[in-house]
Amino acid sequence: MGTGSSQSNRAYLPFLDSLHVVLLGLDFSGKTTILYRLKLDEFINAVPTIGFNTEKLKARTGQSKGVRFKFWDAGGSEKLRPLWKSYTRGTDAIIYVVDSSDFERFEEAKSELMKLWRSPKNSGVPILVIANKQDLREAVNLEEIQRHLGLSELRQHNPYQLIPACGITGEGLDNIFDILCEMINKRRSLAKHQKKRGR
Repeated sequence: MGTGSSQSNRAYLPFLDSLHVVLLGLDFSGKTTILYRLKLDEFINAVPTIGFNTEKLKARTGQSKGVRFKFWDAGGSEKLRPLWKSYTRGTDAIIYVVDSSDFERFEEAKSELMKLWRSPKNSGVPILVIANKQDLREAVNLEEIQRHLGLSELRQHNPYQLIPACGITGEGLDNIFDILCEMINKRRSLAKHQKKRGR
């Protein structure tokens, strides 16, 4: 059964493909901590990103094992956010990180997320929303985060998933590559069928 799933995952992902994934979110949401947790499987005390980081990662386990990714981690400060559109151009997927414990910035996080999915260039791009810092006592639960971010509106424009996580411990991040591959595969499969239908 595992072999069949793995082959299915690769149906539209050639082994040598390097999938382009952009990591976005407000400053101090924990984007860079998540990136290096995925790359090194350990906690790195990151400083706020000025500009961007880029890292090549390879899935080591799960159905996506062997699939290569190129992650772009863009700075989340207000002055850097206008640059996000240059990183999302032609991307395979977007990861949007939210600080679950910072309730006062939920409206700001929603506003920036809406700008992303309202951009015609991002139409149909899968968005994986990570509710980070779920280990903190003041963290808001997923149902509330979904409501405050208006994710029901997002569904009309982009496929999305919302997952809880903790970048420091790595909890919730084990299946992230499988989730990304599944979302990207669905998008490619849909595009392929639409292309056939248009002939």
